[in-house]
Amino acid sequence: MQKLERPYPPDHTKLLPARQPGAIDHAAAEARAGNLIVIPTDTLYGVACDAFNPDAVRAIYAAKQRPYNKPIPILLADSSDLLRVVRSVPSAAQTFIHQYWPGPLTILLPKHPDLPAEISDNDSVAVRIPHNDVGRAIIRAVGGAMAVTSANLTGQEPADTAPDALKKLAGWVTAVVDDGPSPHGAASTILDCTGDELKILREGPISARALLGIR
Repeated sequence: MQKLERPYPPDHTKLLPARQPGAIDHAAAEARAGNLIVIPTDTLYGVACDAFNPDAVRAIYAAKQRPYNKPIPILLADSSDLLRVVRSVPSAAQTFIHQYWPGPLTILLPKHPDLPAEISDNDSVAVRIPHNDVGRAIIRAVGGAMAVTSANLTGQEPADTAPDALKKLAGWVTAVVDDGPSPHGAASTILDCTGDELKILREGPISARALLGIR
């Protein structure tokens, strides 16, 4: 991917303490306007945009220097929004959703056709609901679904604090919401529920043994 210039000077990016009055509304307004922001989650800080804005999704790839064949996950505020981003939810996936959402479990499901093609280059999408009230409030205010991936350039260590995310992405994002250090500090577990056989694609805070034990 061709290296691009940051769209803003670094000091254009605002660091917003999560408890500061208006911080959530300000960040959500930036995302609704098509800009990239950084939000807190229960795993790592994430660079985020409106999941249904293809230009903004492309901007995430540019900001991270991320290959287009590496899909971007979707974070939801509420389970009622799930069928806006996936075509169906297999019964096995329902079990894990009930057990682990909100939380650090990302589930691969069949992608809804209304999602921008830029989200993934295949027929599936990675989805979860984070266990972070600030992150969910922002997602809800944006419309319920955001494309979110770790707040760093590809190949860098992901940010688990807002100042670190600001350092990595100043000039690419317009706001970074600071909710303190991420409690897990590690990427979520990924479970593929698109086929007949369940597959753990990445082990994170939830172990393979814990997932297989609830079936």
